[in-house]
Amino acid sequence: MKDSSKYLLIALSTFICGYVFLRLAYYDSIRVPFVQEVVLIVLGTIATIAITAALISKQSEIELEKEQRVKIFDLKSQLYLELINHIESVISQGKLSKEDRLHLEFLTHKISILAHENVLKEYSSFIDTLNKISHDAVITAFESDEISIKLAKVCVKIRYDLIQHEDNLSRLEELLTKNIIKF
Repeated sequence: MKDSSKYLLIALSTFICGYVFLRLAYYDSIRVPFVQEVVLIVLGTIATIAITAALISKQSEIELEKEQRVKIFDLKSQLYLELINHIESVISQGKLSKEDRLHLEFLTHKISILAHENVLKEYSSFIDTLNKISHDAVITAFESDEISIKLAKVCVKIRYDLIQHEDNLSRLEELLTKNIIKF
């Protein structure tokens, strides 16, 4: 049971028990109106404390979830940018060295921890293309274009993973591919 539910249950049971007790005290003190007013004040205070505790608990839960989402977003965006920067350096070198493959392997492990399923599927296709192209370790201009197109498709999935808008993904993929081909 979540903390807010526990607090709400405790608050509700305290309120009911307090109400029963204070109602009895209220009717027993009919002869002294001042005591009745004190009983009502105590009842109101208890209810206010219980409701405030439940609200603060729920607010804390929401804040923790928000902080967690922000941290995950930061980790994902750093990781995705690191991937793009690494592919950029590989393409600009014109070869895929053993160190580049090792770095890409560990990037793959990191991506598998954080990425959305759609990103992982497209990334897997990207890695297959990269392995097929780089079997001779030299990357030609044509192969570089093919890698860029595949990376653009991964970027579409990354965009969806980070922003999670219901954009038309096929249209975005088409636009990005056209932009890459223009280079």
